[in-house]
Amino acid sequence: MSGYQTGIIVLLALNTIAAYGVYLPMSAGQLNLGIAGFMAIGAYAAAYLTNACGWPPSAAIGAGGATAAILAFAVAMPMLRTQGIYLSLATFALGQVISAIFLNLDIVGGAAGYPVATHIEASVVVSAATLVVSLVWLMSTTRLTVYFAAVKNDPLVADLLGLNVKALGVAALTVGAGIAGVGGALYAHYFNYIEAQYFGVMLSTYTVLYVLLGGTQSVWGPLVGAAIFTLVPEALRSSSQWRYAIFALFIIVFMALRPQGLLTRGLSRQRTQARAQSGSTNS
Repeated sequence: MSGYQTGIIVLLALNTIAAYGVYLPMSAGQLNLGIAGFMAIGAYAAAYLTNACGWPPSAAIGAGGATAAILAFAVAMPMLRTQGIYLSLATFALGQVISAIFLNLDIVGGAAGYPVATHIEASVVVSAATLVVSLVWLMSTTRLTVYFAAVKNDPLVADLLGLNVKALGVAALTVGAGIAGVGGALYAHYFNYIEAQYFGVMLSTYTVLYVLLGGTQSVWGPLVGAAIFTLVPEALRSSSQWRYAIFALFIIVFMALRPQGLLTRGLSRQRTQARAQSGSTNS
């Protein structure tokens, strides 16, 4: 496999991890526009632990994800007092604050960026992405997904049914931030260099688009959306001057025709019924 192909696979793996960091809060009705900030926390925390403290990459990456999750847990309760667009603005502001802090923090290089001495192989990044997808899929087979959907659809009714709406919201935001932190830590140790400017508004925006394009109703939606956003621009690389314009037009047309995303519960249900009918026919 060429270096170019390996780079595309790693980029897809990192985008997938970030997409699931957005997907979990979104499944509970939270639009996290500050996901890049949590990725930055994971990246810088893990990089500092390997550079300054001599930690092995695996432990540092786990600690980076835990650091992002702890921060999300700390700010979740005051942020979740807001609803709708105000919650989105709060997460957006938090992401900007985190980026600004690292931009001016000299101990991790400030605006000049922060080199990372320890390198991980592409197989580690791909394995981590596979593990994240597997864990989120396992979560989707439990009642937790039903609880998140209830909170998303009608928090008042969910509360009347006995669900702890606040605790579920905190859990969704915390786990999503932890996943994003792991993604940032993997990015830091694969590319061996991080800068605060990378973890900006556009990274958060693109990551949210992965989920919206793939579909918020299916656990496979973020994976499909990340794959489309990663692979289609590369397929259009031959028309380098127009590829982003063509891709943007594709996104506009697609969302106009299918605003609910590519994968939905109805589509998954139809496939399940088709398999069941096929099995009964064969028997």
